[in-house]
Amino acid sequence: MYSKLTKSAAAATIVLMTATGCADMSATQRGTATGAGIGAGLGGLIGGTTSGGGSGRATRGAVIGAAAGAVIGNIWSKRMEAQKQQMEQATQGTGVQVSQTADNRLKLEIPSDISFDTGRSDIKGNFQPILQRFASTLQENPNTNVVIIGHTDSTGSDAINQPLSVDRASRTRDYLAGRGVNPNRITIEGRGSREPIASNADASGKARNRRVEIYVAEPAQG
Repeated sequence: MYSKLTKSAAAATIVLMTATGCADMSATQRGTATGAGIGAGLGGLIGGTTSGGGSGRATRGAVIGAAAGAVIGNIWSKRMEAQKQQMEQATQGTGVQVSQTADNRLKLEIPSDISFDTGRSDIKGNFQPILQRFASTLQENPNTNVVIIGHTDSTGSDAINQPLSVDRASRTRDYLAGRGVNPNRITIEGRGSREPIASNADASGKARNRRVEIYVAEPAQG
């Protein structure tokens, strides 16, 4: 019986850990998935070996463990909370959205009227002070890593939008690196027009979709 329960937990772990190898995952997402996999395995073992255990309890334990483990992948420390508050103050009234994600990452969503003009990847003047302040918070928190994701609206083909979205993320990384942030801490991605947050049927919706998203995470140690 114990062998079956162990196998159930191990299977759950393997399934979730397999997700950490997905090519389109960022380093932070892989850390979260790893935490979920570890949590699933431990949860399955604990659920299956406690009094009255069985395959059903092992499965439930794996699910609960995965949910807890996902958060284990990143931590939300006092430093992260302070960085969030600093960025909220620095971007107040600009339209930049600052939030804490479910997997304990700091997210900055920068709309097009601040970041980039249509079809362009050069950083606009009103984006620079925000990035300068952001660079300072990153230097104050050297254990964090950063993921920058560029997006476009639906204007143009994928052959144009995909490299444009990558270039927007790359320009943002380069700007931060020029202000003293180690570029090895930064991962960039481009999603083209594949992940709109508004309708591309009108100009205002397209403007919302032309954006950069920046994620900051402090990975849990050990």
